[in-house]
Amino acid sequence: MNLVKTNPKLFFPSVMDDFFKPDFMGGVQSFSNTIPAVNIKETETDFTIELASPGLDKEDFNIELNENVLTISSEKKSNSESKNENGKYTRKEFSFSSFKRAFTLPETIKEEDIKANYENGVLHVSLPKREEALPKPKRFIEIG
Repeated sequence: MNLVKTNPKLFFPSVMDDFFKPDFMGGVQSFSNTIPAVNIKETETDFTIELASPGLDKEDFNIELNENVLTISSEKKSNSESKNENGKYTRKEFSFSSFKRAFTLPETIKEEDIKANYENGVLHVSLPKREEALPKPKRFIEIG
């Protein structure tokens, strides 16, 4: 059994792959439409959502809360162009990327205290728990 399979129909598969990649004429190395990875942490007092999204600015995000559903979305558009001395286009590129993630929140979240900040390519959303959801301290009961 072979772990690597080859396609015998192509004479030089690596040459063909290199020739037909999206970066053939100096364009983008690869096109990838991915949804950012998310970490969700729970402590005794809150939940924290961390969304890995490098290359974005905090203005690119839209965070909404509607009926216990927290939605984080982003849209980013960019244009770049290269011209020669005559003012003719030699290359013009544009890109558009977007994503949308939705999280159903438990009823124990204190919605009015939700906070978010963006730092070093990671969006942090803090979801504090309501007072009644916090763990109660130990209580000693005397024997009578």
